[in-house]
Amino acid sequence: MLNITIAGPGCRNCNELERRVKTVIESMACEATLDHLTKFKDIAAAGVMATPGLIVNDRIVSQGRVPDEAAIRGWLSEGMAR
Repeated sequence: MLNITIAGPGCRNCNELERRVKTVIESMACEATLDHLTKFKDIAAAGVMATPGLIVNDRIVSQGRVPDEAAIRGWLSEGMAR
């Protein structure tokens, strides 16, 4: 089971990242929980310094950009292997 968190205030880029993550989860047919941190204190507490951020199993894998679906797929695959 993957624990995935999007960190961002709900801007266009944050929403796009969430959409891409959901698409990848569905295409991989993997079990995952998906949370979205929107409060800046929670985002900072998670260690994300630039939004949008993507956290997979408590590991920050991306921040400050919207990665493509291929990169997201790779991170989720790594997370499932751990």
